[in-house]
Amino acid sequence: MSIDTDATWSLWPAPAKLNLFLRITGRRADGYHLLQTVFRLLDWGDSIRLRPRADGRIVRHGGSVEGVSEDQDLTVRAAKLLQRDANCGQGADIVIEKRIPAGGGFGGGSSDAATVLVALNALWDTRLNADRLADLGLRLGADVPVFVRGDNAWAEGVGEALRPIALQPAWYLLVDPGVHAPTAGLFQAPELTRDAPPATMSDFVSGTPLGNAFEPVLRLREPAVEAAFAALARVGSPRLTGSGSGCFVEFATRESAQAALTQLPPGLRAWTAQGAARSPLLAALETWSGKG
Repeated sequence: MSIDTDATWSLWPAPAKLNLFLRITGRRADGYHLLQTVFRLLDWGDSIRLRPRADGRIVRHGGSVEGVSEDQDLTVRAAKLLQRDANCGQGADIVIEKRIPAGGGFGGGSSDAATVLVALNALWDTRLNADRLADLGLRLGADVPVFVRGDNAWAEGVGEALRPIALQPAWYLLVDPGVHAPTAGLFQAPELTRDAPPATMSDFVSGTPLGNAFEPVLRLREPAVEAAFAALARVGSPRLTGSGSGCFVEFATRESAQAALTQLPPGLRAWTAQGAARSPLLAALETWSGKG
């Protein structure tokens, strides 16, 4: 099936994210962990092609993440959830151009799901507002709402209580150690710090190091993550993103990030990306709405 020149398809960005820090401050009665983090959206990520269909079927074309069936694919689940909630009879064809590595903590699956919710809400003309879409997204995963809303954010709760935050322009040197970190297993790790004192937004803004609760666990358990940290430590102060294995260093300019990239040892999967002031998905939605 050729989709490159077919005007019935539309193309939508699904940006990656970084967690600039991540603390676990406690647990809810239902066992879910209480978090604090800052989500930084990137001007880089996956791309999703969508085409409405009249028969109500949701069809994912091409491969999914290894080990994930089509029915369990977050994009398919997002489309079906929107269908049911909006009582919509339309369907969709979905093609995902994957760039975000799975299991790295860069938010690929959550962002893909959010893009499907936001874009199909427009394409199907179901007219759900952002609050409703974010609520639907939370049913799919704790990170989905931040991608639906499209702002860099201070997050608390399980990651769904969001407050937009203005962040300075920045570039990032990213490394994927190739380890698919099992989030559920990491949350059960006995050495995980679950009772960190709550941080404040002023702590973050002032530059107080707030850390990532999963960093010591993954560095101890995964030699590839420790090796990535060692390599990045030569060019800056490395951090872990989310509960994945992905690592990053922040730079003020593209030139400094690119220069650091050239200093890394061969064999590392590394690249640079710019921090986004707001999600490119929102810009795409505005452009699409303007055409309509």
